Amino acid sequence: MQTITADELKSRLDAGEKINIVDVREPNEHADFNIGGVLVPLGRVQAMDVDELEAFKEEELVVYCRSGNRSGQACLLLETMGFKNAKNLTGGMLNWQEKFGR
Repeated sequence: MQTITADELKSRLDAGEKINIVDVREPNEHADFNIGGVLVPLGRVQAMDVDELEAFKEEELVVYCRSGNRSGQACLLLETMGFKNAKNLTGGMLNWQEKFGR
């Protein structure tokens, strides 16, 4: 599984790069704080209910959660579904908020 650091992602976003981002947390967590991207909770990934992500199978897909655990699981599952470039955000939103705040 590939990973991306918060610093790397932030600098790419700040540079205006278009990045496909997926939040695999629950809706209430996403509503509380998120860095953009589409909300697809881990339970939906586990059920292979990821139709809205199909267009990104060949593209980079940055996946995040609270700490990096759920997104790591999601990346592994996405890889088995044929996604070629899923990257787990190391440390998740906890690490992001520690470095950059809300």
